[in-house]
Amino acid sequence: MKSIYQQVLGSDFDKLHPQIQKRFGFNSNDKIASIGKGVMQSVWYGKPYTLPFLYIGTWRNIMFPQKGKDIPFTIENYAYKDKFGRETVTWVRKYQFPKRVRRFDATMIYSEQRNRIVDYLGTHQHLAVDIEMTVAENGGIKLRSGEQRFYEGFLDFKFPMLFSGEANVCEWYDDKEQKFKISVVVRNKTWGKLFGYEGTFETEYITVNSKADIPKDVLPVREEIRE
Repeated sequence: MKSIYQQVLGSDFDKLHPQIQKRFGFNSNDKIASIGKGVMQSVWYGKPYTLPFLYIGTWRNIMFPQKGKDIPFTIENYAYKDKFGRETVTWVRKYQFPKRVRRFDATMIYSEQRNRIVDYLGTHQHLAVDIEMTVAENGGIKLRSGEQRFYEGFLDFKFPMLFSGEANVCEWYDDKEQKFKISVVVRNKTWGKLFGYEGTFETEYITVNSKADIPKDVLPVREEIRE
């Protein structure tokens, strides 16, 4: 079985750096997880009027109104099948600021109906975001967020981009440093830059025999079938 990222990129997946292929190439049948540990050289947010966006994000571990330099962080990628039988990968980022831990949680699936990755942001999968994925010139992987949809109970609507942002992400492997690097910028067309970070990390691959081995705090509280 191919990983959800192989399904999207097809033959272009082979153009990725071998270390990026390894990080994005496993699925739940492989019984492994990728645990990254490193340092965010910079975590930042936009101008003061962007803070309400970030405070709202803290309710569901999406974005947060805090910045800093050289912040220790971890990123946990577990592959499993959700209760609807969909191949799913966790993206749980934890930032160890001096006085508290901040989180940015997401789970990704491959949507056959949309023919792309759908990224459920937050702890409750309320926000479903279409992801465009391409190969960067340096062999890294580039992700750009697109349409966003809000789902909760009977609520089902396109989330207005006036109150959200477009994320541009690039993750690559630096052969000289022998480390992974990541850069993220979230921008709103009206309000400008909202949030972002850039950092460096190393990855350990651990054995995961079943979904029961995945830490509960990494899994979403609620799973949404609407894509």
